[in-house]
Amino acid sequence: MADNLPSEFDVVVIGTGLPESIIAAACARSGQRVLHVDSKNYYGGNWASFSFSGLLSWIKENQQKTDISDEREDWRKLILENEEVISLSKKDKTIQHVEDFCFGDQDSAENVEEAGALLKLPAFGASDVDGVAQESEKECTPVESTLAEVESQEPEKATGTEPASTVEGNDPEITSENESSHSTALGESAPETGSAPSESSAQGPKKITYVQIVREGRRFNIDLVSKLLYSRGLLIDLLIKSNVSRYAEFKNATRILAFREGKVEQVPCSRADVFNSRQLTMVEKRMLMKFLTFCLDYEQHPEEYQETDCSTLEGLQATKKFLQCLGRYGNTPFLFPLYGQGEIPQCFCRLCAVFGGIYCLRHSVQCLVVDKESGRCKAIVDHFGQRISANYFIVEDSYLSESTCTNVCYRQISRAVLITDQSVLNTDAEQQVSILTVPPEDVGKPAVCVIELCSSTMTCMKETYLVHLTCPSTKTAREDLEPVVQKLFNLNAEKETENEEPKKPRVLWAVYFNMRDSSGVEKKSYDGLPSNVYVCSGPDSALGNDCAVKQAETIFHEMFPTEEFCPPPPNPEDIIYDEDEIAPEESGFSNSPETKPESSTEESSNGDSTAVKKEDNEE
Repeated sequence: MADNLPSEFDVVVIGTGLPESIIAAACARSGQRVLHVDSKNYYGGNWASFSFSGLLSWIKENQQKTDISDEREDWRKLILENEEVISLSKKDKTIQHVEDFCFGDQDSAENVEEAGALLKLPAFGASDVDGVAQESEKECTPVESTLAEVESQEPEKATGTEPASTVEGNDPEITSENESSHSTALGESAPETGSAPSESSAQGPKKITYVQIVREGRRFNIDLVSKLLYSRGLLIDLLIKSNVSRYAEFKNATRILAFREGKVEQVPCSRADVFNSRQLTMVEKRMLMKFLTFCLDYEQHPEEYQETDCSTLEGLQATKKFLQCLGRYGNTPFLFPLYGQGEIPQCFCRLCAVFGGIYCLRHSVQCLVVDKESGRCKAIVDHFGQRISANYFIVEDSYLSESTCTNVCYRQISRAVLITDQSVLNTDAEQQVSILTVPPEDVGKPAVCVIELCSSTMTCMKETYLVHLTCPSTKTAREDLEPVVQKLFNLNAEKETENEEPKKPRVLWAVYFNMRDSSGVEKKSYDGLPSNVYVCSGPDSALGNDCAVKQAETIFHEMFPTEEFCPPPPNPEDIIYDEDEIAPEESGFSNSPETKPESSTEESSNGDSTAVKKEDNEE
């Protein structure tokens, strides 16, 4: 189908991670012709989410590290005498030291099939999206238009690796009625409510087997990168401004936890929680509130914090950001996207497709074609041997060859993902989204960020929890993170450790891996890249997404300095139709499928989630 691709675009984007997807959406929104390709058969790159079977395929692929050998030599005929090529990498080397462990009877699941799987798919369990997948408005209508169809189906989300252009019947604004959900809308503050204690929590966790995990594998949406969204962060602001927020729904992080003296404790976040806490005396509480007030305007008092140690300033900045984000959507500063972080890149891909962007998965690029005289990149040559010209080229870091990255010094991120049978801190409210920071035992070692997700986030099956551990790497991921896992969880599959109080959650399955952190690499570090080729980094180790948004906006403005970055969509009432065009109300089609779901969204979400809107007081 490559012959059907146009031979000329304004912007070619290689890779579908979050920064690339934001740039693609911004370019298409400003009227540029965008081609967005990815050699993988799923969206998101290292920002992707997988079902359980999809993650197992991803693990196998990265443990084997097979070479891609579909290169055709005849493409070299397309290179002219006054041109040279920059070859791109055929192998993704961003993932290393992948180790997975099953703490149950793995053999019994050999012939178990995943419930809801329609057919055996290729590696990664992704939908077959070979060739060109340009979305018309009919194919990629706003999610509200599919609401009526969704309500007639079981509220089940397919694997997170499905392309944005083909996700139908899985409206991310709808939460399962069978789940206890505290989802919130962007732009509308919502009080925190707790779930009623369930019978299962009162009786203790049920024994979950590996067979059940495999069978319910489509209930899992497991992120490769673990992040939360700050309620007043750059990504939330961009989602609201561009109206991309209509494609997703979010759940409040319900509690902040701390690890003190070998125990997990809940941290009071609101003023009321602080003054109701018994951990501090009244004098200490007043001192704390005075310090937090100072943190909000610490820039006005530099004499109070200027020291030789930069960690003080970093701590003040982080504290100020934390405090500013409190109260916008709940008691904590954080939101989590239902169905996983991998939904966010797909949301921006959907916006790009709505404005005419063309998407091709399983579509690798052989090389960049550079004009020797001007030094600018003129075109790409894909694996079909087709030459495609463009004015600007966006390339995700992992696609660059070793020769281009010779002078680049990368950091690494240590990651672990666990499936457990209960929460690290059991309370009457079973459905909790928790963030826990475990301090390092040794000086100079990084703290470990732990994010625990419940089933109402649509990332794991009922009666299980999905736990993400992240820290900057010092060794392999297992060496960095297993000590923390042993502190918080029980790795014994057969029985509990004797005299263990309180009872630790049991780990059912785990995977460790190291991921390349290419953030912060300057363009001049890459060898021989033309001025109109821009590099996007993969995920960083920070909790939020500000780095990706800043990078996307910077690159967009370097290409199009006079254009607005992801402007709000036009108001339908302001659209002026040509005389030859038929106005919508005269076209014979009802507008009700687009307008009706807005009211039904709130009704179908247990009253705890609403359509995503901009805050009235921030207009």
